[in-house]
Amino acid sequence: MRIEMASKCKTKTLQVVDTEYSADAVEWCPVEGWHNILACGTYQLKKTESEPGQSGIEDNNPPVRLGRLYLYSFEDQIFTPLTEIQRLEMAAVLDLKWCHVPIAGHPVLGIANAQGVVKLAHLIGNKKSCKLQPLCSVDLGDDCLALSLDWSTGREQGSHPLRLVSSDSKGRVSLLSVDESGSSVDVLDQWKGHDFEAWIAAFDYWNPHVVYSGGDDCKLQGWDTRGSSRVPLFTSEQHSMGVCSIQSHPLRENLLATGSYDEHVLLWDIRKMKQPLADTHVQGGVWRLKWHPFQEQWLLAACMHNGFVILNCQKGLEEENQEKCTILSSYALHNSLAYGADWSRLPVSHTLEPSPATLTTQEGHQRASWEGPKGQNFKIIYESPTATFDVLLEEEETQPPCQAEGTVAPQGPSGDGRAPDTKANGDVPAAKDQREETSLLATCSFYDNVLHVWKWEVSRSSPLA
Repeated sequence: MRIEMASKCKTKTLQVVDTEYSADAVEWCPVEGWHNILACGTYQLKKTESEPGQSGIEDNNPPVRLGRLYLYSFEDQIFTPLTEIQRLEMAAVLDLKWCHVPIAGHPVLGIANAQGVVKLAHLIGNKKSCKLQPLCSVDLGDDCLALSLDWSTGREQGSHPLRLVSSDSKGRVSLLSVDESGSSVDVLDQWKGHDFEAWIAAFDYWNPHVVYSGGDDCKLQGWDTRGSSRVPLFTSEQHSMGVCSIQSHPLRENLLATGSYDEHVLLWDIRKMKQPLADTHVQGGVWRLKWHPFQEQWLLAACMHNGFVILNCQKGLEEENQEKCTILSSYALHNSLAYGADWSRLPVSHTLEPSPATLTTQEGHQRASWEGPKGQNFKIIYESPTATFDVLLEEEETQPPCQAEGTVAPQGPSGDGRAPDTKANGDVPAAKDQREETSLLATCSFYDNVLHVWKWEVSRSSPLA
């Protein structure tokens, strides 16, 4: 895999939060003035106990799918930048997405849950004191799980009429309408799109009349919502397993990214759907994909058993057949299935630079230990009797941070949270014309019940190509 010249990447964990329930969805608010707000959804399967007198061999009571929605505020401070401001108990959350533009003057969050319902809630108050307030909901039909949703406003422009698309465990795709006040959501149309679970549905952000869907039948399909006929615009079986993730590029027309249980990320020109522009093996089932909101070449992937990776898709944007995207970085500090991931639009200041990562438990308890993945060791330093402690990553060897397979850049073992001295490792000092860009991210994983906030830094003296 090609390594791009004059580029250096590193990741730094800022905070780790215990979500108590299994975390599977996370998204920063994209609405101007509210970029510091982060939502995280959870899904917890709870087995019901047998009635007295039953043998327990065959329990007819179905499991209960519990959920909790967390709302956090991010502040540019050193020790605990992420603060919980609200938690809501609800049915298990399968997906959540903010509308990219305000509705009736408020940010609005859409939630797909395990009861087959899509709920809307709007953010009220101000940046220092706000909370989510329920608005409305719509039932997608008979016994099903709502598995995904997407807004038609992906280019962060007003969309008239305002639409949502959702997919469910019965293989259906549902087109939903939202009124201008956000107080009503209705099913406009619904059709059978897949033979098994329809894991994902998404809009073409450049043409909201077109939606895409992917399912456990290994099919990727496109649909024109204006026609009464439900014959797909195309059907691709390029993925060899269930299609789990789809995102239209919000900055580049005709570009689509898809991911699958088959561990491949495919990049498509929607005008030529016979063959993908690029096919990248990321070593883990791809549950979510997110394009960077400002840098059009960067793509974030949640890779289930292989953590999170950042891809450089520049050649695909230039419509070259690059065969593979470059894996710039990997973030492998989650110990469980990597499910939720998102880029923040917040600028990241250097006040966070010297801060080691902190882990916060919801009940005010400190964890005694933290075992890292793949033999990585964590050094734990207790700071105070509060519910935080520092977690520093130590690795035996320092590897170039922009290797093809990606690596987590180690923080210094000295306990100050700083990156190792690059001169000591034989690296060439940064050139005077070197550009540095820093992005803030949030990722969450399932069985270990954690939410990570981290930053990704890339320095380059020439464009990543």
